[in-house]
Amino acid sequence: MPISEIAVWSAMLGGLMTLLALTLADTLSNRNRGSLRNLIFVLITGASCLVMTGLPEVLFPHLPERFLMVLKASLGPLAGAVALYFLGNWLGGMWEGALVHRFTAWGGSAVLLAATLMAAVASQIEAAHFHSLLWVTAGVNMVPVLLAMLAVWHAAKLGDPLARWMGLAMVCLALMVCGMYLRGLNVPGFGLLTWVFTAAITVTFFLMASVLVMLRNRENRQLARLSRMDPGAEPATGLATGSGLLSQVDHVFWRTARRQGECTVICLYLSNLYEMAEPSGHGAENQILVAMAARIRRAAGFRCVVGLYHPRCFVVVLPTDKYNAPADETVERLHAMATQPVPVLDEADAYQAFEPCVGLGVVTLNPVGAASMDVINAAERRAMARLGRHSPNEADLVTEPMELR
Repeated sequence: MPISEIAVWSAMLGGLMTLLALTLADTLSNRNRGSLRNLIFVLITGASCLVMTGLPEVLFPHLPERFLMVLKASLGPLAGAVALYFLGNWLGGMWEGALVHRFTAWGGSAVLLAATLMAAVASQIEAAHFHSLLWVTAGVNMVPVLLAMLAVWHAAKLGDPLARWMGLAMVCLALMVCGMYLRGLNVPGFGLLTWVFTAAITVTFFLMASVLVMLRNRENRQLARLSRMDPGAEPATGLATGSGLLSQVDHVFWRTARRQGECTVICLYLSNLYEMAEPSGHGAENQILVAMAARIRRAAGFRCVVGLYHPRCFVVVLPTDKYNAPADETVERLHAMATQPVPVLDEADAYQAFEPCVGLGVVTLNPVGAASMDVINAAERRAMARLGRHSPNEADLVTEPMELR
């Protein structure tokens, strides 16, 4: 093998080793099945590519010829079977479509059986006839490539957003398999430029496949986290919402009533939450909600209830008994922090200033027998009525103690 070709395959080996290290780090950090499958895929498929280049014979000239024959005849189909099986899991398995499952699961089983048969034949065949067996192996190895393309095409047709990119990776896979078997079969008419292209397309395929697998694994981890999340918590901010918020407010009312104190319910109504959705993208409201939630929690402190009644309405419940300070100072801090501009990162990675339009509504009441929803609704109405006012010290901001039944 010429020195220039050794350099090409060695560079490809270096790229594959780098990707292997990244997938190993991803597996050790996440410790899930998706990352482990990606590591196994890179190991087996990368080994099959390396064997077909002829580099192992150059680096280790004393390797047994029969052992190399078995590897060349079986590793390619084995890698195809593993890739089909893992691709089926990546596409969602039988839950995402029976046809995709048939392409990947049944096709993978058939190719795995063919790989076993090829290994058995290669262990017994004479070296003079091995070239013919390798042509059969090349034909068998194109079967999982075609099945993978059909599965990805069908998944993209069903609406999988990442399947289109995986389709591009499958095109790279087809070119990689063709180039590797051209080299392994020593087909005349192909030189250094062909091997450079094959090495480059091989690294490109592994890079694309690994990135797509990591993206899908991250989506699955996020969905798993959301499925374990408290149903009474809002995902973006983590604040209590819905029945979870009402139960927390009821508990504060009950505890304060036992201490013969009063409760102050503050609603902050953010009227222009969605005004940056069009110029900054659909994720702008989540950035605003997260920033506002952090400011409100910081201003209110950690000894009170902070929740999200609905996306535009934050709720703060303060007990005002002998163990807690009056609510006036907290209301002033809330108003000061909630009205500060919020930097929002748009789709062009540039920051836009969001000016919150906030109305504060405050209800101070004797919590004995009070209904939490009625109190919050009353505070929200006052907040909406106060939109556009800038001073938190006007006479109607904090009401006289009263009962809401």
